[in-house]
Amino acid sequence: MNRIKKIGFIGLGTMGYPMAFRLIQAGYEVTVYDIRSEPAAQLEKEGAKHASSIADLAGEQSVIITMLQTGEQVKKVCLGETGIYLNAPHQSIHIDTSSIDVATTRELHERAETVGLQALDAPVSGGVSGAVNGTLSFAVGGNIETLAQVEPILNVLGKRIVHTGGAGNGQAAKICNNMLLAISMIGVSEAFSLAKKLGLSSEKFFEFSSHASGQCWSMTSYSPVPGLVENVPSNQNYKPGFTAALMLKDLHLSQEAAKSVNLDTTLGKAAEAIYQKFIEQQKEPIDFSAVIKMIENYQGTS
Repeated sequence: MNRIKKIGFIGLGTMGYPMAFRLIQAGYEVTVYDIRSEPAAQLEKEGAKHASSIADLAGEQSVIITMLQTGEQVKKVCLGETGIYLNAPHQSIHIDTSSIDVATTRELHERAETVGLQALDAPVSGGVSGAVNGTLSFAVGGNIETLAQVEPILNVLGKRIVHTGGAGNGQAAKICNNMLLAISMIGVSEAFSLAKKLGLSSEKFFEFSSHASGQCWSMTSYSPVPGLVENVPSNQNYKPGFTAALMLKDLHLSQEAAKSVNLDTTLGKAAEAIYQKFIEQQKEPIDFSAVIKMIENYQGTS
């Protein structure tokens, strides 16, 4: 199998920019596009080609990666006369690394197939640091043979690639994972807050619980309490690794998905309400682990 050399990358935000940069560093011929000219121009200085339009980018690429914020944005980029799907070469591969709804993703898989393209949904986990360091995790939905063709590319960007099944299953895995993450972060934050109110130091509670049945990733790998775990946002005044706003977006997606299959995810719904309240209190972007600050400051009625 010939090594894919040319990649188009659309969406150069806080995640997309470092992902595209890593591909340039790995020796790929990367053509970039973003509605903002600044990040594309910066990557052009690093060796990328700056496309003037989506159609211009799509016309020459074997693989096109999108990293956008919403399903509507992905559809706008993919569909229509100037979109990826009517301008990319036959059998090109579209990898959508955005986190969007399952229904839109499955629609895009179907539309890609009708015009002779291959599609993969491959949302990522790992935040900005994962994008910068190439340690992202990918949940990939779609044809496994298609995944095999682009696995070397994803290996530049991440350390773990899981084929989750057919079209849309990557998004399903990401939505369910992030609902669980939000719930666990709230639980860890409540536990630390209660321990503090009861006169137990965070250090001693962490020493005990990090090796007991309450241990979880939100505690031992992404502690919301400063000074307990290295290289986490709580140590940097909650500078975002994964913003609370993005967590709320994923919780909205989880509740839309739950509604579509007539499932009551009670804790997921509660987490959505908590993060909604937290976001309404914020003026600047903040990491999702900072929800502990709202929990600590809550004054309940007796």
